[in-house]
Amino acid sequence: MTKYVLQRILAMVLTMVVVITLTFILMHAIPGGPFASEKNLPEQIKANIEAKYGLNRPLYQQYIDYWAGLLKGDFGPSYKYPGRSVNDLISGGFPVSAELGAYAIILMLFLGIPAGIISALKQYHWQDNLVMILATLGIAVPSFVLATLLIYVFSSKLGVLPAARWLGWQYKIMPVIALGAYDVSFIARLTRSSMLDIMSQDYIRTARAKGLSEMSVIMKHALKNSLIPIVTVLGPLIAGVLTGSFVIEKIFAIPGLGRQFVDSVSNRDYTAIMGVTIFYGAFLVIMNLIVDIVYVFIDPRIKLTD
Repeated sequence: MTKYVLQRILAMVLTMVVVITLTFILMHAIPGGPFASEKNLPEQIKANIEAKYGLNRPLYQQYIDYWAGLLKGDFGPSYKYPGRSVNDLISGGFPVSAELGAYAIILMLFLGIPAGIISALKQYHWQDNLVMILATLGIAVPSFVLATLLIYVFSSKLGVLPAARWLGWQYKIMPVIALGAYDVSFIARLTRSSMLDIMSQDYIRTARAKGLSEMSVIMKHALKNSLIPIVTVLGPLIAGVLTGSFVIEKIFAIPGLGRQFVDSVSNRDYTAIMGVTIFYGAFLVIMNLIVDIVYVFIDPRIKLTD
């Protein structure tokens, strides 16, 4: 396993190098610059600002300078927030996004998986139909539409929940539902499909023939094996919700990492865009490595050979 993990870490490093390089090139390929929108600034002042941040240097030199700071853990200064670095923006936004994502993950695991199990065990019954209808709606309805609908119903019409911000628990109900609805629905459908496939296997029939209780067959044999495809998708899903939802955070005015990214794109804040992109990319590849390692503990048949 050690050799496999080292190979994966090397692949992760190469992947991040590609991500950083492509993001850097794309940011500088866009016409204009982070200070192009400052219409009232004289050209000389703009030139001085660009010189201060090194934007007047050749592109290859900017690339080298960026890597020099990146290797020290420095994502650089924010161009639109004087006195603040990109590290400050990430450290301030990620805890909020992580809290929102953690609630969505709890909703996904403790609602999506049980719903999928019930649907599989009650196939073609009303429970199955109900779960599949709700899951289909959760997948079909975009998160921004659901968020807008929740605000309209529970805030504008009923007035029982606040429409925006991130303060007490009341402020967190609608964003968590809007962020987690798709993942809950996706996990429920995937769990149902996986459970139905496992329940038709020969070893399940053998377990029942031995006189094991239905609960024992489901929990000890069917559920564990049906978790393998679920674990496969959990890595990217968890990385996505923990690093913030761009749309949800913007709609509900949540000061998380997703909102920081949207604002940095609007402001053409190169370093902020790159910093958040690199942070998200690193988080994603790490989660995928963790998923591969977890496979071994879920299914002993899977071996990570040296």
